Amino acid sequence: MGTADRPVREALLDAAAALLVERGYRGLRMRDVASAAGVSRQTVYNEFGDKWGLAQAVLIRDNDRYLDGIDRVLSEHADLFDAVVAAVRYTLETSADDQLKKAVLTGAGGDELLPLLTTQAEPVLFTASARLTDHAARQWPHLDRAVLAEVADAAVRLTMSHIMLPSGPPERVARSVARMVTGYLGAAGERGAGKPDDTAEGPK
Repeated sequence: MGTADRPVREALLDAAAALLVERGYRGLRMRDVASAAGVSRQTVYNEFGDKWGLAQAVLIRDNDRYLDGIDRVLSEHADLFDAVVAAVRYTLETSADDQLKKAVLTGAGGDELLPLLTTQAEPVLFTASARLTDHAARQWPHLDRAVLAEVADAAVRLTMSHIMLPSGPPERVARSVARMVTGYLGAAGERGAGKPDDTAEGPK
C-alpha cells in the first residue's frame, strides 16, 4: 500500500525482521512491530495490509539486499563461468549465515513462511531472475537477452533448491550450476547460429 515514508517503512521492516528471527511467524504481532518502530498499529496495517504482507515485504527486502551483493560479485569477474561460480557460492554461503532465511527454512515458530520461498515464491524469484538478466545483459552484451532470461530463471530455481536441500560443498554446487549456465548459453548460441529452433516455422 505504501502510505508511510521510507524511514518509517524501513524501521517497520527492521522491527519485523528481528521479531521474525526471534519469535517466528506465529509469534509476530503487528502491535509489537508498531511499538518497536514507534508508530501506531494502524500505520503498520496501512503500509502492509496484514501480517502476511509484512512478512513478504521483509523477505523481498532481504532478497533485494542479497541481489545487491550478487551485482558486486558478478562485476568482479569478466569470465562468465567464474562469475556464475562466485555468485552461486556467495548465495549458498550467505544463506547459511542468514538468520532470517534460517527462520523461514527451519520453520522456527511454525512453518507458515516456507511458501514464501517455495510455492508462493514468485515475487522473490521474479525479482532475482530479472536482476540477474539485467546485469548479465550489461556485462556480457553479446549474449541473447531472451536466452539469458531463461537460464537465469533456471539457475535461480536450481540454486534455491540447494539452499533448501543442500547436496554438497558450496564450491562443488557452484561449479555444477556454472556448467549448466554456460553449457545452455553455448548450445543456444550454436542453435541460433546455424540450427533451426524446434519452434521455428518451416519453409513456406
